[in-house]
Amino acid sequence: MSSGPPARHRTRVIRLGDERTGVVTIGGDAPVSVQTMTAGYTHDVDACVTEINRLAAAGADIVRVAVPERKDTAALVEILAQTQVPIVADVHFHYQRALEAVAAGVHKIRLNPGNIADRDQVNAVIDACKDRGIPIRIGVNEGSIVERKDKQRRKEELGKIFSEHQHGHLMAIMIARLEEYLEIFDARDFHDVCISAKSMDARLVIAVYREIARRFDYPLHLGVTHAGPKETGAIRSVVALGTLLAEGIGDTVRISYASDPVYEVEDALEMLYCLGLRTRVGAELIACPTCGRIQVDLFTLVQEVRRKLADEIELPIKVAVMGCVVNGPGEAEGADIAVFAGDRRGIIYVQGERVANVSEEEILDRLLAECLAFQSRVRSGEVALGQKTVEIIPPDPIGTLGSGVDKIAAGDVEQVTIGRT
Repeated sequence: MSSGPPARHRTRVIRLGDERTGVVTIGGDAPVSVQTMTAGYTHDVDACVTEINRLAAAGADIVRVAVPERKDTAALVEILAQTQVPIVADVHFHYQRALEAVAAGVHKIRLNPGNIADRDQVNAVIDACKDRGIPIRIGVNEGSIVERKDKQRRKEELGKIFSEHQHGHLMAIMIARLEEYLEIFDARDFHDVCISAKSMDARLVIAVYREIARRFDYPLHLGVTHAGPKETGAIRSVVALGTLLAEGIGDTVRISYASDPVYEVEDALEMLYCLGLRTRVGAELIACPTCGRIQVDLFTLVQEVRRKLADEIELPIKVAVMGCVVNGPGEAEGADIAVFAGDRRGIIYVQGERVANVSEEEILDRLLAECLAFQSRVRSGEVALGQKTVEIIPPDPIGTLGSGVDKIAAGDVEQVTIGRT
């Protein structure tokens, strides 16, 4: 039995968005939100709008755009008019870009203490956001907070507190930068703040966020920076962010890949679904791992089922695709719709009831048909998700579903009846 989602670390609440985009709440009891960032140039309005809308369709709650130049902030008015998800302006080096983004109507500003340290400049951004009711994320990154010009100062910084920790010097600098920046915000009586402290090292990310959660009550934006391509970045990100979320730490997340940001959104949502931190949208697909018992082209079948379900199924129907009769019956009992295969055939179950025995070529179409019919029945109130109606009696592995009959007839294996002496 599931123990439910992890207890959340209590944080303040910030909100961003408007009537057109909808308002996203970060912190408190709000669901953990998913963020991503566009990969194209913001000043290319049409391409930027297309990308934002594609990310929103994939499930992104918030989308961040880079605004390194004046032409980027100048494009925001047109972009905001054509998108329906809260937009964050990512500001580095030039505080004027933040002021221009606020004037354009952006929904949130991200500032990096490692790149904008002048107090008067920070105050100007705080005042502009305060007037418009716009929150600010203070985003500390490992790569931008260590002093690099003054070598002696850098050496002193690296010897500060947390020396007993493997990454103590970086933890110390990250937390010190946050505290210094927060002092400016406190002096301005501005608390509409979210904070983050990112690194490419998963262990440092876990350690620094634990310490930040202990010290502050601001909502936390989780992320692993420079995570790499999706193939390895997925592991690096989920190890760190999944650990923290399982401990109740984190209010909004961005998984970062050197790849199409749609994958960032999909993987972040799946992570939250698995932890019970978001209500699943669309089918949940489980499938066999590799093993020598598989007697159909399971891997191709699973990918085809995944694509079909993504296109056709909107409800969180649990679908199991199993390659043999060993694990199949047990998984079929836990799934709304299930198929487990034998010798080039598949038996399909709906909530534990056997409904079809089809050839390998027919499995995909019949499975999808049963999923669509089941979805319609759930929507009509005829059935409910997760309600098994009958107990599954698994077929004999060497019976008509399996390959055992032919092998016995050929004298290749000995037929044994269990329980006889």
